[in-house]
Amino acid sequence: MSKRRDPNPEFDFFIPLMNDLPLKDQREVMERPFFSLQKRKRLKPIEYRSPNGEAWVKVEAMPAYGMATIWDADILVWAASVLNRMKEQGINDLPRTLTTTTYDLLRGIRRGTGGRAYQELQAALSRLETTSIRTSLRAPKRRNEAQFGWLDGWTLEVDPDTDQPRGMTITLSNWVYEGIVSERSLLTMHQDYFLLSGGLERALYRIARKHAGQQRGGWICRVEVLHEKTGSDAQPKEFNRMLRKIIEADQLPDYTMSLSQTVEGTPAVMFQLRGVEAATELHRKLEKERERLEADRRRAEEVDGLMDRLSRERPR
Repeated sequence: MSKRRDPNPEFDFFIPLMNDLPLKDQREVMERPFFSLQKRKRLKPIEYRSPNGEAWVKVEAMPAYGMATIWDADILVWAASVLNRMKEQGINDLPRTLTTTTYDLLRGIRRGTGGRAYQELQAALSRLETTSIRTSLRAPKRRNEAQFGWLDGWTLEVDPDTDQPRGMTITLSNWVYEGIVSERSLLTMHQDYFLLSGGLERALYRIARKHAGQQRGGWICRVEVLHEKTGSDAQPKEFNRMLRKIIEADQLPDYTMSLSQTVEGTPAVMFQLRGVEAATELHRKLEKERERLEADRRRAEEVDGLMDRLSRERPR
């Protein structure tokens, strides 16, 4: 990690902000628990094994930084979306190191651009680099295990006069890069995904997008399996409470959720595609909530700035 720009990055593509960039993410990452669903520091490992026992994931955090969160993963979604656009434009040698600006990246993932947002971005990059993942997915057959971090490195260029961030580079790990550039490995996500404020909501949307897709008949999943797939560390009773709250709020892009049962009578959740009118109304609500949260964030930064100035001006 460094705050100085790498003078010789592996590639030096500059990525402009593209507001109409279709969001993309890796199929195999969307349906399994790779990220913490909480904003407070998580050190407890995530351990997951598929019902058939063939796919497993173990995620561990470095104590100094904590585990990469599902909000940190927005940076990986941005990277996958950018590389997919390059591929569509006919660029053959896709870069593993992406060059952009902190401002454009933050705007690209629908974040504010105040001082606190830049600090949070640096913390997110540190967690993505230091979180350790071991998995059977795409592992060499001779040992049936792959180990990697999300990023191999990142740099931030800081203006020497103002100490404000400017350009930046992000170097994806080989495992992440290969998953993005492989054929048919990406799924398109709804643009409103970045507006979801809850970690469990985000995980449920990703799972639904992978499994329910465009099925008109919907997709049903046992609550127990959802608990495992999200990687939530909540106890079953608390997980069920949070799940019911999300169902009542009904804010997932593309899908509605309802409590159901399997043919054996096991508690389950049904995911069904939204109609056009319902999707439009939900978009309006999410945008309104995003604007409210952004206004609150700006006010908090203004108060912090005022307190800092008063502290510096106070007589010693």
